[in-house]
Amino acid sequence: MNRARMVAVLAAAPFSVMALAAADIRIGYVGTDTSHVIAFTGILNDPNARGHVPGARIIAAYKGGSPDIEKSASRVEEFAGELAAKWGLEIVPDIPTLCSRVDAVMIMSVDGRAHLEQARQVIAAGKPLYIDKPLAANLGGAVAIARLAKEAGVPWFSTSSLRYSQLVASLSFPDASGYMVWGPGPEEEHHSMDMAWYGVHSVDLLYALMGPGCQELVRTYTAGSDVTSCVWTDGRIGTIRLNRPYSEFGGVAFRPKEVVRSAPSPDTGYAELMREVVRFFQTRTPPVSPRETLEVFAFMEAAQRSKRAGGQTVKIAVPEL
Repeated sequence: MNRARMVAVLAAAPFSVMALAAADIRIGYVGTDTSHVIAFTGILNDPNARGHVPGARIIAAYKGGSPDIEKSASRVEEFAGELAAKWGLEIVPDIPTLCSRVDAVMIMSVDGRAHLEQARQVIAAGKPLYIDKPLAANLGGAVAIARLAKEAGVPWFSTSSLRYSQLVASLSFPDASGYMVWGPGPEEEHHSMDMAWYGVHSVDLLYALMGPGCQELVRTYTAGSDVTSCVWTDGRIGTIRLNRPYSEFGGVAFRPKEVVRSAPSPDTGYAELMREVVRFFQTRTPPVSPRETLEVFAFMEAAQRSKRAGGQTVKIAVPEL
């Protein structure tokens, strides 16, 4: 985009990068093939938005995109165009250029397979990064990202926004003996660890409620749904039911004298997630540790092995960094 065109776009954008405060963190997106980029930009860039989070602005984006995934290829140009036209974002040709423009990066690509190479370039530039779900397409990719970041001293974190939703807040009880959560479980053929594509939302829900410490699990799988139950080190039991193709998210807390079911809620946790992201970029301290994130992926990898083995019990092994 030439300079004259850029000035025109910025002047027309109601909450463009021209309004960037001196203290605001400049954030760049890698990947414009998810509706999250539209939602998150509104929360951060529009001071009049419901749930607005101050302290950071999205100012640039690299499109990315995966031609062999329909949900990526069909949306990447549309969302990139909206980011440029409505918010005045600069659309850049590659990740190194993006990193030269910003203080921090959010990897937003829907394709978990792409995240390792994308993260490699961001880490090489020394930029702190948030990686939208899924961190990677499998456990090996997740470990590779974590090790690269550790070796370079670059802080990062990755989570589903549902960790910060009202659903989790309504079910958090210190005396709960366990939880059952459920949510959509659609699969995507290019993600060989099938939970990583969408089931990771429900896994993150369970970990937000239970904390780390799952030791072994069993997964029962059918075409329409599957159930994974895991025993924690302290004897609590956590269970996830994934429904296909889609369903609402929900959960149940098992307390000593009552069973508490979550109320239906449209809350996505987006605003609270953005609050955590901005705080992370300010402090460089991740709200979800790399160790817990790797356990989430070790959980999904163990669930995949249990599925292949026809529902056998599988122990969880979290790789060391």
